[in-house]
Amino acid sequence: MYIRTKLIVFLLVAFSVTSFAQIKIGNTIPSIELQSNKDKKVNINEFKGKYVLIDFWASWCGPCRVGNKKLVQMHKDLDSSKIEIIGISIDTDAAKWKKAIEKDKINFLQLIDPKGFDANAAVVFGVEELPSKFLFDSEGILIMKNPTDQEIINLINK
Repeated sequence: MYIRTKLIVFLLVAFSVTSFAQIKIGNTIPSIELQSNKDKKVNINEFKGKYVLIDFWASWCGPCRVGNKKLVQMHKDLDSSKIEIIGISIDTDAAKWKKAIEKDKINFLQLIDPKGFDANAAVVFGVEELPSKFLFDSEGILIMKNPTDQEIINLINK
């Protein structure tokens, strides 16, 4: 009985810590510094003043690669003074990540956190599947998780 009580307490603490770590609607964009594909350190909270769409993806993820094509088009179509699109890859192989960027013709900001689903950024955002998108308003407040392309376009073009 004593071991069972300890186990229950442990599980409650573990789940509360995990849920605390995941970003929620209304939270501010976290300060996370990552390496870009151009070998520059970038903090994702540098872009307040316009909408920020963060897209978690990986080179081995088929739906992500299809989504990249849509994001490339969206990046061309939307006013860049109103929205910053940031891709965060959780690839563990930077060479494959860079090859995918080139092949998909991605020209918006690309960052990598190379520890797969255990990557700090993935844990902070609560990423459990790919692709995963997070939309922040111009004040840096999370307003949507996994918005559709049309929801993003409608919001930016208001």
